[in-house]
Amino acid sequence: MKFFLNNLIKLVKTIDLKYLFRTGKIGNVIIKNRIVRSATYEKRATKHGHITEHLIKMYTDLAKGGTGLIITGTIAVDPTGTGSPYQAYLFDDSYIPGQKKLVDIVHEYSDVKIAAQIGHTGRQGIHPKYPPIAPSPVPLRYSKQIPKELTSEEIKVLIEKFVNTSCRTYESGYDMVQLHAAHGYLLSNFISPYTNKRKDEFGGNIQNRTKILVDIYNQIREEVGKKFPIITKLQTQDFVPGGLSLNESKQITKILVDTGYAAIEPSGGMLETMEGVNTYPSKFIKSSNDENYFLPTAKILKPIMENCSLILVGGIRNPLSAEKILKENFADYISMCRPLLREPDLPNRWKNGDISPAKCISCNSCYNTMMTSEVYCVVKQKLEEKNFDS
Repeated sequence: MKFFLNNLIKLVKTIDLKYLFRTGKIGNVIIKNRIVRSATYEKRATKHGHITEHLIKMYTDLAKGGTGLIITGTIAVDPTGTGSPYQAYLFDDSYIPGQKKLVDIVHEYSDVKIAAQIGHTGRQGIHPKYPPIAPSPVPLRYSKQIPKELTSEEIKVLIEKFVNTSCRTYESGYDMVQLHAAHGYLLSNFISPYTNKRKDEFGGNIQNRTKILVDIYNQIREEVGKKFPIITKLQTQDFVPGGLSLNESKQITKILVDTGYAAIEPSGGMLETMEGVNTYPSKFIKSSNDENYFLPTAKILKPIMENCSLILVGGIRNPLSAEKILKENFADYISMCRPLLREPDLPNRWKNGDISPAKCISCNSCYNTMMTSEVYCVVKQKLEEKNFDS
């Protein structure tokens, strides 16, 4: 047995993750490897959305840990679209100094790049002062809450807010901006036939439902030029009856690629899908068969994404399967959230030869932490407490 284990260790150390750790480009931005930290809701800003040292520490650990591209948790573009207190905001210039400090510190570490994810909660908003808004007054199934239907003029004002916030990310030094158009938030409300029943220029056919994403892109381009990559986290399936289908999202993806988006991170699900996270694809990963759950989606979208990078998110735990996915050109980057909460140094661990899977057990306890406090890995904290007590 000892002989077998020694030979296995030698074999593991000879495995070259050359695809996972080769450089890449998104737009004109060089990424040192193919590992992306997917946007993660941290809840570590001040109560009014300013950057804290505690939040900076989280990003410093990620940068030290070897991630090639870090995507921030969603930054609110407007007070009406905040998810909760302690979320980062960037809807006026007063937030720029703190954001710039965070970016500058991340950039101190080994050519790590950082993207700002910006978004609006839309019909899933729970702000006590501002009612939720959406393209159509479709009630939220689990709460029966009916969002306010936006007028066409209000939509154009919101487009301007996305553009202005994108400009502030540019001024803050971010390497690119990601529009959050997934998970039942405002931009995904427009592309979904489940939440968009409009009959005007922003509703109806797929072209019209995608118009808001095209308009935001074009107006950002006018303000910041061609060198600042614009990417998106894109809803591809709602997983509810009458919701966005994969066939429709394929057409939407083609529109966005033709528009000029530099990268797309396909995702899916919304509050109505999740309801305790038990029906969402990311509920638990009990075996390797449960991993990489958006890979079938990636295989459908990748052939139409010429000159646009595909970032694969969803249950990625094993560097060998990630290497295979990249080698077979089903994705250009792999993206993780929960594993990097447990192990912010996971990329360096893999690069240095320990290619055992991520320690994250996908228990989703981290999802529950952000209901009452900042997000953190519960399992990791319990192990640390146990070690401290012993």
